[in-house]
Amino acid sequence: MTAELPARGRRPPQGEPVVDRALALLAAFDAAHRSLSLGELSRRSGIPTSSALRLAARLQAWGALERGDDGRFTIGLRLWEVASLAPRGQELKQVALPFMGDLEEVTRQHVLLAVRDGGEALLVERLSAHQAMPVLYRVGGRLPLHSTGVGLVLLSFADSEFQEETLAQPLMHQPENVAVSPAALRRTLAEVRREGLATIRRRAPQPLVTVAAPIFGEDERIAAALSVVVPQEHAEPRLLGPAVRTAARSISRSLGARRSIGAS
Repeated sequence: MTAELPARGRRPPQGEPVVDRALALLAAFDAAHRSLSLGELSRRSGIPTSSALRLAARLQAWGALERGDDGRFTIGLRLWEVASLAPRGQELKQVALPFMGDLEEVTRQHVLLAVRDGGEALLVERLSAHQAMPVLYRVGGRLPLHSTGVGLVLLSFADSEFQEETLAQPLMHQPENVAVSPAALRRTLAEVRREGLATIRRRAPQPLVTVAAPIFGEDERIAAALSVVVPQEHAEPRLLGPAVRTAARSISRSLGARRSIGAS
């Protein structure tokens, strides 16, 4: 009897494909776990220790992981090299950085650049003055769409189907742990689309104000969001708004967009 060949494209019977397990190893790292022992890597990825060691060795040989003298693993520079080729990150940053620098010089605080990745905002760049207030935002970090300045901008100019999917979910303001009203969020999104600006005032973990504006690409679709984060006592939204909007428009024009949003 001839052995039956596996159907093309079907997962092999021995378990997850190697690439899935390799990605699971990489996903075990996060901002709170930048260095992992083999045991921690195995536990956080759900992969048996012996398999985790073999995969980690392959990833280390390629440069995706590095291993210190203490035996602990960290993310390797080869991943940074590959990630730098992402057009929504590197190319956008090259265009945006001069304008972000102008905003940072004026505000002496934080200037953020973010893109939408799935249901979250991904921070691709941050400029911060020496005397800027402490914040938790980090490059590569993810931010909620419904309760951050850049997130609201990205959500406001997303397609209506995605907006409705987001509004249908149970959402909470963090770190306040307060439920989001879908009706109130819908009104906020309409206002952001009309004004071309999102302004958020937050009291925890410390009083701050965020003002954000949309950046459009050559296809006239939302490409990114730009924002400034300043202490509440120094915040003057009437002055910050035009500055952020002007910078965002300049970046949009540099990307080839002709679209103009909000009042001058």
